Amino acid sequence: MARPTGNGKSGTSPNNGPLVSVIIVSYQSGPTLERCLAALRTQTFSDFEILLVDNASSDGAPQAAAAADSAIRFLQPDANLGFAAGNNLAAREARGRWMVLLNPDAYPRADWLEALLAGTIRHPDVRCFTSLQMVADDPGLMDGAGDVMTSAGIPFRGGYRRRLPPNLREGEVFSACGAAAMIDRELFRGLGGFDERFFCYCEDVDLGYRLRLAGEPTLLLPDARVEHVGSASTGVRSDFSIFHGSRNRIWTFLKNTPPLLLWLTAPLHVVVTAGLLLLHLRRGDAGPVVRGIRAALARQELDSILASRREIQAARKAGSFDILRVMALDPVAFFGRRIVIRRYRPLDR
Repeated sequence: MARPTGNGKSGTSPNNGPLVSVIIVSYQSGPTLERCLAALRTQTFSDFEILLVDNASSDGAPQAAAAADSAIRFLQPDANLGFAAGNNLAAREARGRWMVLLNPDAYPRADWLEALLAGTIRHPDVRCFTSLQMVADDPGLMDGAGDVMTSAGIPFRGGYRRRLPPNLREGEVFSACGAAAMIDRELFRGLGGFDERFFCYCEDVDLGYRLRLAGEPTLLLPDARVEHVGSASTGVRSDFSIFHGSRNRIWTFLKNTPPLLLWLTAPLHVVVTAGLLLLHLRRGDAGPVVRGIRAALARQELDSILASRREIQAARKAGSFDILRVMALDPVAFFGRRIVIRRYRPLDR
């Protein structure tokens, strides 16, 4: 593996700062945060800073971590900003050219940052990369190989809890999972960062969709690996996660889908959303789904989302067929948790 440095082809950082800013947004992350930070201390690439954002945790873990390591830049807004606004806050303070997002329940392999930066050398025209996530308590299973978007506008993590294929290839995916991703900081800020209305869940897919519309690809780097617990703070099937996931999926679809594709796929989106509601009814947790759908379509919120849509679509560089090319055409591909990776060719841009 080529070993990138702060002055290599991967670029230099502004203001003579570090090349990479690693951002961790923590909320009630006591059981996992210490292990996450310990893994960062073993990295073979060293030109990075750590920004730790505390979203009003009551467990004392972020404060203890910051007190134990003076190199950590500790941001404490005294309120729970959510994943979206917490990362945006850190992005404004970050000094690196590359902004690396890392969940406090994700444990990077020692060569993780090195593998991410090596990707920028192989692909100097790409400005967003995503890691291969493995299940923390069963490293033979994938937690996600990039985010997939179906033709019905339903996102999911590709390969979730599936066995790792023997030859998983590097290539283009729809979007990066925010649990372990890297993006050019100026690109992130130029796109307005994460949509803070989302709070958390699907905000990374929304950002990835806006990257696609701006003509910016996202590449999966299978050698850049982390072990991920997933929803350690909020719960995998908690009312909180179900509500935000249900609401934010609709907002992502309405904000970003290009006009032709929107009209073609809106019926599919409605049908699949109704089908997911029926599945939750069978499981006995349909309440937060209903509340999420209602919140997504509430007049004031919907007007705000549609105003954003007009701005995004007016500025987009990619059309419906460009977006369709990197989607899973099967509208219910999430049932198989299939991986969708396209061969990346710079001329595709």
